[in-house]
Amino acid sequence: MEWNDLREIQIVKNLLNEKFNIKDIGNLKYFIGMEVPRSKEGISLCQRKYTLDLLEDTGLLAAKPATTPMDSAIKLHENSGPIHPNPTAYKRLLGMLIYLSHTRPAISYVVSHLSQFLSKPIIEYYNARLRILRYLKTAHGKGLFFSSKTNISLKGFSDSDWGACIDTRRSVTCYYFYIGESLILWKSKRQRTVSRSSKEAEYRVLALVGCEAQ
Repeated sequence: MEWNDLREIQIVKNLLNEKFNIKDIGNLKYFIGMEVPRSKEGISLCQRKYTLDLLEDTGLLAAKPATTPMDSAIKLHENSGPIHPNPTAYKRLLGMLIYLSHTRPAISYVVSHLSQFLSKPIIEYYNARLRILRYLKTAHGKGLFFSSKTNISLKGFSDSDWGACIDTRRSVTCYYFYIGESLILWKSKRQRTVSRSSKEAEYRVLALVGCEAQ
């Protein structure tokens, strides 16, 4: 079946309607906080309104923007300081940032890193989350773009931050996959075991990315 075969698409719609009683409301434009602008060049996916609402909710709409989502000079760990007085607000903000990372892969590393400390919400972690919001303020309409003219070629990139987790000494793995110029998959997570060198950490992530590519 060709992806643009309207007859086959209608057959699929009819089959789905028989099972689930669906309704065709046309091209998707907005869904659960995600905006889907379309053009001849391709389809965009962003969370502009969601980002602006989040900035307004946290009182950072007029705050000074940050050039990076995380301060590389700050090393967070379980004993970084006093506990945040409102753990609920702390966890709610993190949950919203996790959802926002669906269209903003640039924040996925720091959001994943901060997710490790949910059981002990320290004030410094909360401040790190606010920095992510100040970074998003620089381009709140940015997101993913899927070109209509992309070539069907798979490309993958990976990196490893050796011993990035101070508490466990485990390295952090990051990888990205593209089809042509369109980003389709990204992930950031701690490695399961402690690597004895940066080379070992890199080989581990290469093995993981190789399996993912297959």
